[in-house]
Amino acid sequence: MKISIIIRTHNEERWIASCLRAVFAQKLQDFEVIIVDNESIDATLARVEQFPVAKVLFCTDYLPGKSLNIGIEAARGDYIVCLSGHCIPVNNYWLENLLENFNDPEVAGVYGRQEPLSFTPPGDKRDLMIVFGPERRVQKKDSFFHNANSMIRRDVLTKYPFDSLVTNIEDRLWAREILQHGYKIVYEPEASVYHHHGIHQDGNEERCRNVVRILEGLDNKNYDLDHLLQIQNLSVAALIPVKGHPASLGEHSLLEYTVAAAKNSSRINSMVVAADRDDVLTEAKGLNVDMVVRRDGNLSQEYVGLEEVYRYTLERLELVGIFPDILVLLEITYPFRPPNLLDDMIEKMILKGFDSMLPARRESNVIWMEGENGIRQVTEGFVPRKFQKPVYLGCKGLCCVTRPEFIRDGRVVGDNLGIYHLDNPYAHLEIRGEGSFELPAFVLPRPGRGLRPRSDIAAVPKPTNLKNKVSAP
Repeated sequence: MKISIIIRTHNEERWIASCLRAVFAQKLQDFEVIIVDNESIDATLARVEQFPVAKVLFCTDYLPGKSLNIGIEAARGDYIVCLSGHCIPVNNYWLENLLENFNDPEVAGVYGRQEPLSFTPPGDKRDLMIVFGPERRVQKKDSFFHNANSMIRRDVLTKYPFDSLVTNIEDRLWAREILQHGYKIVYEPEASVYHHHGIHQDGNEERCRNVVRILEGLDNKNYDLDHLLQIQNLSVAALIPVKGHPASLGEHSLLEYTVAAAKNSSRINSMVVAADRDDVLTEAKGLNVDMVVRRDGNLSQEYVGLEEVYRYTLERLELVGIFPDILVLLEITYPFRPPNLLDDMIEKMILKGFDSMLPARRESNVIWMEGENGIRQVTEGFVPRKFQKPVYLGCKGLCCVTRPEFIRDGRVVGDNLGIYHLDNPYAHLEIRGEGSFELPAFVLPRPGRGLRPRSDIAAVPKPTNLKNKVSAP
């Protein structure tokens, strides 16, 4: 007995590693994995190469039934599993729970439960929770079936293949046909996957939220971060750009402060310094970073933005076979990072499903902006603070958590941006010139451990190396 798991992909870089980790962790191991890719242009296939998949096939001019039939033709199994590349099996018994239903010879196909993630949009979350309930069903007339998470007998598919020409619902058309021939379909809730997308894409948003609140209350489901997306298995890389020679603050260079902050993170598992000077690369190696990248000289021109530096660095990473799931972008001019800042931002971004996350501090003072027509006020004016609408000032160089696909596209953050509210009064302080060293002389931070206790402040030495002013990365 052999199972063939066919996984359809199209730009699934964000999900495919978590999907494949869960598949290869199954207790039942008698299976092969076949990827059918629909012209992915991101790092999907590079991530797939990190797993022992049997075959990678390709489908152009995508149609759902056509892509599955390509995989089925190459499969060797007696049972065919159809799984979407953005679906993640909930536990290690998912495959076994699908298979158990075929003890009944009249069962042609089984489809499993699909559960929303905590950050699934309300409309999709509502639909998944209504359609995929906790009770097993045997269907003799109801032709609902869903190929995002299903298992089908190979001999039935040989007789009744999927329609290769329809643009959607190939699964329900197939189910209707096999029911007409006397077979049964089973819905198995114990064979569950997490699925970000829903089965409908419309509806009143506020009404959706209300329905979801009621359903979540009934289900009493707790969403555990590590369990949902296996964050401990995600590849999180810190990218640290440096232009020129970094200044020192006390006895430590600003590069050392930044490297120490990244090392203090329990989520970051690799660190890359991209610099345009050999002595800085040597310093970085001495700090035991995982990789150094010699920046192309053109990337240090004053008219070149950091997004180009990040893209260049990411390309060097991927050339040596490192494909991060998450990127943490750190500029060296912020030595006052709180010890928990990086992990908090990484975890919040993943838990909430943001594309990217930036830190920002609340500002209650009056703010003006200079434009072509002079200076204009952008806040509400001189009103008591408790009546003001808050304004948040971003600190992108302090820490920007984002995803590789945006860097690869030449931008830094995605459209669905999360804001991390800074409550530490020192975190946003930036060291760029000689004047900015005066305050830190009294509250000098310790690399990786935040600010010094008050009892240590009197013994703090004055900063050195002021003539080596730090440049913007």
